[in-house]
Amino acid sequence: MQTRPLGDTGIEVSRLCLGTMTFGEQNSETEAHAQLDRAVAFGINFIDTAEMYPVPPKAETQGRTEAYIGNWLKRRGSRDDVIIATKAAGPGLEHIRGGPRLTREHLHQAIDDSLARLQTDYVDLYQLHWPERKANFFGKLGYVPDDEEDATPLEETLAALKELVDAGKVRAIGLSNDTPWGVMRALHLAESQGLPRVASVQNPYNLLNRSFEVGLAEIAHRERVGLLAYSPLAFGTLSGKYLDGARPEGARLTLFERFQRYTNPQAQAATAEYVGIAREAGLDPAQMALAFVNSRPFLTSNIIGATSMAQLESNLASESLRLDGEVLEAIEDVHRRYANPAP
Repeated sequence: MQTRPLGDTGIEVSRLCLGTMTFGEQNSETEAHAQLDRAVAFGINFIDTAEMYPVPPKAETQGRTEAYIGNWLKRRGSRDDVIIATKAAGPGLEHIRGGPRLTREHLHQAIDDSLARLQTDYVDLYQLHWPERKANFFGKLGYVPDDEEDATPLEETLAALKELVDAGKVRAIGLSNDTPWGVMRALHLAESQGLPRVASVQNPYNLLNRSFEVGLAEIAHRERVGLLAYSPLAFGTLSGKYLDGARPEGARLTLFERFQRYTNPQAQAATAEYVGIAREAGLDPAQMALAFVNSRPFLTSNIIGATSMAQLESNLASESLRLDGEVLEAIEDVHRRYANPAP
């Protein structure tokens, strides 16, 4: 398993990261622990979660994912050989602290609650799950300023995160679902005010959504704030299992109507072509899609997720797959014709 540096933190993370948002909804605790055991045995040292997980987010399950991981950490009795990342929710979920904010009070409460569920004294990477300000994330197109925006100043948020770092509760901080402006603003404040420097940005990146390349890829390279790529299979779409309107029993798009981001006609047409490229080359479509993400120079870690051990094994196999020039050129040809059909 290849490892890559997490920014300038001195922390080395595996190129594949185990995503856990299905733990507690589509996966039982026993299944979750089996996935964690298998991932670590394979060489993954990086596990990503969030206080709002599992998804879809709801009050009765909120925090269950972290609790499953905490029980696993307690059972194995070895905390320091794994890198645990979690996230503080932004505004919009009223069942979390009556509506989470990225204020000092909320962040202190959020980390303490996460640490209790995870049964650990610290997390290695603490991320802001999405900005409090109005911005282009979660597939939003266009930008309309809001003169009455009530958002916690980023200075206040970073100052609160500094307190968590100084207290030993957090080793490093990161952003998620953020924009080029957000990342550069955070870096500027860190440099000018002696605040913690963000080490990573966790954004969507896959064959159907390469918008990270437009502005953030250069920042990732020049500022050493690498991508933690989520949805590398576009909610499983790039496996090809949803083509021609198929909805396999138990699959995410079958169970939950909210996951429709990659199902528009343009995305479906592009998916069919990517699946065709894989099959013509004798490759598994999902593994090809993951291998493409793995190959990007601005990547720190690729967050894989699975609801079955068979899916997990397939995802793990992508780590050793190298795409040849012919396949990569075929992928670029499709991208030129269907550029980011589901941003």
